[in-house]
Amino acid sequence: MEDNNEIEIHRSVNPGDVISEEPQTVEEKSQQLAVDSPDITGDHIKVPTYFVVDEPDGEKKALHHVKDAEEISDVIRQARVDENGNRIWS
Repeated sequence: MEDNNEIEIHRSVNPGDVISEEPQTVEEKSQQLAVDSPDITGDHIKVPTYFVVDEPDGEKKALHHVKDAEEISDVIRQARVDENGNRIWS
C-alpha cells in the first residue's frame, strides 16, 4: 500500500508535471519528459517537462511547461518580433 506522501507526489495527471523538490541543473531539467507515449493516432508524442530559454544576459533558464506557461508564451511572443519591435506573423 502506498503511503500518503507518495500519493501527494503523484496527484497530477502526468507524472512529468510533478516538480522535483530536489535542486536540479538546467541540463538535468532539459532531459525530463512530461509525456513520452503514443497518442490515439499512433504517433509517438514527446513533450518536455521544461523548456530551456536563453535569458538576455546569456544565462539559460528552464521553464516548467505548466507552472511557467505564461512566461513561455511571453518568450514565444518576444521571439516573433523584428529588430524594430514589430510582431511578425508566420
